[in-house]
Amino acid sequence: MPRAGLADMRAPDTILPLCAEGLGFSAGGVEILRDVSLTITAGAPTLLIGANGAGKSVLLRLLHGLLKPSAGRVFWAMPTEHAARRQAMVFQRPVLLRRSVLANTLYPMVLAGVARGEREARAAEALALVGLADRAADPARKLSVGQQQRLALARAAALRPELLFLDEPSASLDPAATRAVEEIVLKLAARGTKIVMTTHDLAQARRLAGDIIFLHRGSVLEQAPAEAFFSQPASATARAFLRGELVW
Repeated sequence: MPRAGLADMRAPDTILPLCAEGLGFSAGGVEILRDVSLTITAGAPTLLIGANGAGKSVLLRLLHGLLKPSAGRVFWAMPTEHAARRQAMVFQRPVLLRRSVLANTLYPMVLAGVARGEREARAAEALALVGLADRAADPARKLSVGQQQRLALARAAALRPELLFLDEPSASLDPAATRAVEEIVLKLAARGTKIVMTTHDLAQARRLAGDIIFLHRGSVLEQAPAEAFFSQPASATARAFLRGELVW
């Protein structure tokens, strides 16, 4: 019998879609997001794009629950006390423990309450997925920047989330490391994990996105299938952004 993949172990009662309704966020008297309403459904990756300061990273943190909204709400279609355990997030600059690659992969599972007997197998599978199986015993902080980001993805994958938020995971990487991260993203998506990811790289958005959420000055101007957005954006602002002519 073939070994179960990451998606095969997911509970059948999906918590998606994830919805935002009238979402707003202010900090220090500055309004960062206003009246954001959207729906995240299962399927191919959703890419959040927009100019610097548009509110992409803040929106990601609100959706993940790291920030409390100033207005509106975020809610699941299938409310459950275990929803928080079925989502994960990877940041642009991952924080690694002063431990081995394997120990870094195991630790989040301990915090999440994964049964002891499952952790080693999950960690091995996740490290193989990101191409770090042969580095399991190495100190995590001795890895290259690209390898460290792959380790961060392995830690998230080992949790078997239904929804994975990625905040510009390849922004500081060279082209080869970026391609490696993109391949992992597509593998996770193919196994059933919903990816919601921010990026400044339009070429990357074209390669990865199933749909696009376009933000401008704290508002969502468009949410559309990627092909439609890139071929025929609905707003003049989006058209200017794609031409590289958008002035903040």
